[in-house]
Amino acid sequence: MDLAQRIDALEQIEEIKKLKYNYWRACDAKDPVAFRNSFIKSGASIDYGQLGAFDDAGPMADIFTAVALRKVDGHYAVLDMHHGLHPDIEITSETSALGRWTLQFRQIDTVARTQRLMTGEYDDAYVIEDGAWKMSRCHFTETWSMTTPLSAETVLAEGSVGSQE
Repeated sequence: MDLAQRIDALEQIEEIKKLKYNYWRACDAKDPVAFRNSFIKSGASIDYGQLGAFDDAGPMADIFTAVALRKVDGHYAVLDMHHGLHPDIEITSETSALGRWTLQFRQIDTVARTQRLMTGEYDDAYVIEDGAWKMSRCHFTETWSMTTPLSAETVLAEGSVGSQE
């Protein structure tokens, strides 16, 4: 591979990283449109374990919308934090790539007053659709999780989460 090809590959890898980071930001910001737009228009293979497996992003986006935007007494029922680490991305052609990521996840259930810590691994595939990288496969395997109660003294503050609704 010559220098120009190597630079192009590095630029493509950075675009894929940006896609995945924007996907996690959409999850945390409770933005179903950006969540859905992270995937190809039709036929994405999605497997999120306990949340389900799908052959298109639409049904998963519907679940995301129902869970992420659910409010109880005017407050979000869940607050999420996704941190993606250790990207391992391989460009397989001019329009396709494979990727693996480690996820650190924290979720606050404001109704049950619990916090869940979890980690796991993503196995992704990416393609260029309409000039931009999109996920065509997003499979997640949980490594471990732990759920603990929040103390009565714990104060929850939502800040500006979901402000783009």
